[in-house]
Amino acid sequence: MKKSVKNQVNPSKWGEATRLVRGGLERSHHGETAEALYLNSGFVYDDAETAEDRFSGEAEGYVYARYGNPTVTMFEERLRLLEGAEACYATASGMAAVWGALACQTEAGDHIVASKALFGSCYQILTAILPKFGITSTLVDGNDLDAWRAAIRPETKVFFLETPSNPGLQVFDIAAVADIAKANGICVVVDNIFATPIVQKTLPLGADVIVYSGTKHMDGQGRVLGGAVVSTVEFKDEKLKPFLRHTGPSLSPFNAWVLVKGMETLKLRVGAQCESALNIASALEGTQGVASVTYPWLDSHPQADLCRRQMTAGGTMVTFELAGGKQAAFDMLRRLEIIDISNNLGDAKSLITHPATTTHRNIGQEARDAMGVTDGMVRLSVGLEDAEDLIGDLTGALRSS
Repeated sequence: MKKSVKNQVNPSKWGEATRLVRGGLERSHHGETAEALYLNSGFVYDDAETAEDRFSGEAEGYVYARYGNPTVTMFEERLRLLEGAEACYATASGMAAVWGALACQTEAGDHIVASKALFGSCYQILTAILPKFGITSTLVDGNDLDAWRAAIRPETKVFFLETPSNPGLQVFDIAAVADIAKANGICVVVDNIFATPIVQKTLPLGADVIVYSGTKHMDGQGRVLGGAVVSTVEFKDEKLKPFLRHTGPSLSPFNAWVLVKGMETLKLRVGAQCESALNIASALEGTQGVASVTYPWLDSHPQADLCRRQMTAGGTMVTFELAGGKQAAFDMLRRLEIIDISNNLGDAKSLITHPATTTHRNIGQEARDAMGVTDGMVRLSVGLEDAEDLIGDLTGALRSS
């Protein structure tokens, strides 16, 4: 079927909202309005020669869903366009994206430098899993540029950082860290899950590779798992693709379809959530029982100037410390009437968790202390409810406790 003029336009010229709605859309001969869901694991060929050509790479086309699928391709292309990147590779989850981005470019004897402010599973990959394969890591204070420099060894291959960090919302200077890496031939991998590609564009700041959990804001309604690695074509084709194709953390077509549809409203949702998060963070400051509030758009944030330089908004997450420690945190969580207790985030529903006993429980007390994850800390993912209702829910639970 001959493609229409609309299918021949250059989507790189589109604005962000248009890319989120139409980026990667590839209609079948049926002309469907919504993106098609190709729910299949395999593909057939007209003849053996066609199969041979596809497997050799001489002909374009799909061969097996572990290698690629039309619906998955639409998700990859939509995110690629949103980031303004050369390439994107979808994965089964956010952690599959982190694992793939790090493991595909390292081998026994190599070394990684990472900020010590990490999500619990990322910490486990760096400190427990990769060492089994002879790959070591050094964790540093992400805001100490001299520490990044000092940690470099001849065998250092990767700098890894998440900013804002999970759960402490520490923000690190991506451009400054990237400058150090570039001067030493080191690849910079940035976990941009908390900021989302709406709030923070890391490629212009010097990131080489970006990892995402599509499970969070891209889905936005707590339905499916998914992830993605954004990179150059060279990184994808030479390092990432061979590793992921043969190890198998593939994104299912159905999950890809859900993520594609979720991305249509990503900018609208994240914008509204950021606005509510700032209002909530401001309201919590000075509230009785709250020892401190961390939010990138508050003047009280330790890196407030940096936040405004490299982010367009403060994000959807608010972290705050309760003066009464774990018991005060548990008491407050128990009294909430609207906000749900859950370790997920980026949802349309507001969710709250106690990191020390959930997402960061298994890393141990010493590592939690190094990250600043205290027993009184709670992490709030702000949803799409009325901000006034959420503020009332939180302050009411705090007063009762």
